[in-house]
Amino acid sequence: MKFPQVHTLSQIATIIDVDYVGVADFPVLGMNEIHVVTAGDIVFVDHPKYYNAALESAATVVLINKQVDCPEGKALLISDDPFRDFNKLTNYFKPFEKATGAISVSAKIGENTIVQPNAFVGNNVIIGDDCLIHANVSIYDNTVIGNNVTIHSGTVLGADAFYYKSRPEFRDKLISGGNVVIEDDVDIGASCTIDRGVTASTTIGAGTKLDNQVQIGHDTIVGKKCLLASQVGVAGCVVIKDEVILWGQVGVKSGITIAKGTEIFAQSGLGHSTDENKKYFGSPAVEARERFREMAYIRKLPEIIKKLK
Repeated sequence: MKFPQVHTLSQIATIIDVDYVGVADFPVLGMNEIHVVTAGDIVFVDHPKYYNAALESAATVVLINKQVDCPEGKALLISDDPFRDFNKLTNYFKPFEKATGAISVSAKIGENTIVQPNAFVGNNVIIGDDCLIHANVSIYDNTVIGNNVTIHSGTVLGADAFYYKSRPEFRDKLISGGNVVIEDDVDIGASCTIDRGVTASTTIGAGTKLDNQVQIGHDTIVGKKCLLASQVGVAGCVVIKDEVILWGQVGVKSGITIAKGTEIFAQSGLGHSTDENKKYFGSPAVEARERFREMAYIRKLPEIIKKLK
């Protein structure tokens, strides 16, 4: 998430009421999660396990819950609860804006695009030309949709990220300030859910097709010309390269990369990154040929046991 204008370190510290390390006018351009930070961004960290990763990341401002040496060329915001204060910043720069109609007056809808009755189009949504948005689709604020996109009934674009911090008394929600981007020539089936990014974009690449009841988690990037069959569930922060096929009921773990041309057979559970143009099957998923050999051996076990008696 980039701020509408450059802020200084002291201004950000004042917003969240914390101390800082660095020059007061150190420029702050935005805030992002660690996997998408760039120079000028704030990143938060609240666990010693991840201190070094945050301090060595591309972010130049680190919101942290410990006094540490400040890396050269960077600045620190010292907070007793970085998670809470990151949420404060999201609410400050991207506050919730209630809808005033089924189709927001701030939405921009392209030529020859049809929005069927009972669809909801939120604030600052952009929809390109020649799209078809069916009834009962919900398109949350700041979603960007390209040209020649079809979205079927019951689909929700831009729901909150499934991202919580466990506290002694409750699970605390990380507020989502990102959006969803749907590129050109995408088809999205009925009752799909695509969560917005926490600070960046969840993206569906050009030419990709989603069957019914597909779930895409926050900040995931789906490449071009992919096929995702019914009931596929993809967790957050996954990178799916171009021309990937995920068959029905495939589940994908967060934070992995699915290489170009990968094919995952139905009902597989994928917990690791893949190699290009290979097929996988099983839960946990392994290369399909290996799993099929294992299954063949298992079928022979009764015969082997009978011979040993």
